Amino acid sequence: MLVYSELRQMLKDHGLRVTDCRLDVLSIFKASKHALTSRHLEDELTGYDRVTLFRTLNSFIENGVVHKIPDDSGIARYGICDEQCAPKDHHHDHVHFKCTDCGHVDCLPNYSVPHMDIPGYLIHETKMIMNGLCKSCYSK
Repeated sequence: MLVYSELRQMLKDHGLRVTDCRLDVLSIFKASKHALTSRHLEDELTGYDRVTLFRTLNSFIENGVVHKIPDDSGIARYGICDEQCAPKDHHHDHVHFKCTDCGHVDCLPNYSVPHMDIPGYLIHETKMIMNGLCKSCYSK
């Protein structure tokens, strides 16, 4: 797990003011192997209200710290961004995987969403989420 000095530097590198809430939220993201919901953060960080956590998530999205993951369930999930992601170049062309058994959502940065040029259309964003069984559930 990263020490708070590394988390502080990460926030500064993304142009964010260092606050206790941002440090705590970033610490949870860095420690997690899966994408997180705002509900998960609320359950873990009971000392902060929902609005504060929502604003923190939004500032993280706007500054390239986390990205919102597409999901057809209506529940917003968030994943930590790669090191090369920045506010001016904030894109996620990797595949996401949702386990239909345990519900965990994972970023798969080694697998890219194919780029497509479709005549007559201007594509702003392409998202891909695959559904199936994760390694843990598949091996049960």
